[in-house]
Amino acid sequence: MKTIVVYKSKSGYTRRYAQWIAEELNCDIKENAELSDILGYDAVIYGGGMYTGGFNGVKLITKNLDKLSGKKIALFAVGSNPGREHEMKPFWDKVLTAEQQGSIGHFYLRGGFDFSKLTKGDKILMKMLKIRLQKLKDPTEDEKGMLAAYDVPVDFSDKANIKELIQFIRN
Repeated sequence: MKTIVVYKSKSGYTRRYAQWIAEELNCDIKENAELSDILGYDAVIYGGGMYTGGFNGVKLITKNLDKLSGKKIALFAVGSNPGREHEMKPFWDKVLTAEQQGSIGHFYLRGGFDFSKLTKGDKILMKMLKIRLQKLKDPTEDEKGMLAAYDVPVDFSDKANIKELIQFIRN
């Protein structure tokens, strides 16, 4: 099966996962792909960062599902949160319909957070989040961890996290 991994990465965590996946599957890889780049493949794996509830660049896939019919498709979102089911279900429900979730592999791969790697616009958004977190009277452990990560970057990426996605593509 001719496979390609395509991705968009702002801070490097998605790039790292895309490279690990491409190495494991011995397949092609391309950053910032266009539809014409993926049409000749049997399996398309798309990865992008998870940003304030959005999924960086996933519209390449979701807006072109009719043109990708018959292909095996897997999506992976990368973010700094722990990826708990109650957090991820609403995210995936925004990205894919229930029917699409039944046929498209969708995976969350925990990355990290490094404020210094953010774009100017993302820094502004994240500064607003930081102010909101600082005002909390009784922050959760996750909220405390997020605040700490503004000063000391965190990296939770782990090659073992790609296992289920690899199995999905190979089956």
